[in-house]
Amino acid sequence: MIGYILRRIGTSIVILIGVSIFIFGLLHAIYPSPAIDVLGSRANTVLIQAWNKQNGFDEPWLEQYLRYVGNLLRGNLGWSYKLNQSVASLFGEVWQRSAWLSGAALVLSVVIAVPLGVYQAVRRNTVGDYVATSLAFIVYAMPVFFLGLILINVFALDLHWFGFEASQSNSLLSIIVDVHDMTLPIVTLTLLTIASYSRYMRSSAMDVLAQDYIKVARAKGLPERLVLLRHLLRNACLPMVTLIGLSIPYLLAGNLITETLFNYRGLGLLFYTALGNVDYNVLLAYTLIGAVLTIIGNLIADIALTVADPRIRLA
Repeated sequence: MIGYILRRIGTSIVILIGVSIFIFGLLHAIYPSPAIDVLGSRANTVLIQAWNKQNGFDEPWLEQYLRYVGNLLRGNLGWSYKLNQSVASLFGEVWQRSAWLSGAALVLSVVIAVPLGVYQAVRRNTVGDYVATSLAFIVYAMPVFFLGLILINVFALDLHWFGFEASQSNSLLSIIVDVHDMTLPIVTLTLLTIASYSRYMRSSAMDVLAQDYIKVARAKGLPERLVLLRHLLRNACLPMVTLIGLSIPYLLAGNLITETLFNYRGLGLLFYTALGNVDYNVLLAYTLIGAVLTIIGNLIADIALTVADPRIRLA
């Protein structure tokens, strides 16, 4: 098992190096030097060349890349010349807010989607299964912003149950306890994730129900509750582990639209603002974080699957 995990970690490191090369190449291609942003109206060829030489932007590509990697290892994600602040400090101010939004949506999605998928598999081709499937397809096909606008219009503007804008507090604790303003952003992100998870869980549970050990367990006279909990749930949840791991960067992307729609000051809204300001360092740092989360999520899923199913480590 340890050897399998070490091989996975090694593969992840290689992929991470490849991602860093791609991100740096993209940065170098579209944003070879921030000299114009720094110098502003004073920028001319002579001043730009002098600034590039002073700050190392005239060095060979490999030397710039090695310096870029060294900065990343020290936690230096670059400098936002538009906001005159380091990208790391910008992210440090808001990452907890995005983590709370994504984490709450992820937990709620798993808690709801897993039993819903099992129910649909056990009661397949019934009215309840048809209704849940139809709703899942509708929500899954619906753009995030459109779903959020519907929830705002119904529950905030018409019924006045919740706020149409997310919490603007700087305190994470205040945000967590602010049910009135944080319900709609969390629900928006949760509904989209449930629609995806429940379909996978239903399909996985149906495959497990067709296995011989389920038939044997039922033939022995075990109560249906024990059959579902002991034999069905653990095996049917294995594909969900991979899906959850790969959903981490998806939630980050979902935050982009949700945070913008509800004016929630997190990483997504920061990316949207940087997009309008053409702040390349922020944009590419956000992309790099998304890539790293994808690799980490995949690695965690692989390790979790190895623990849950020892047969995988032999593959």
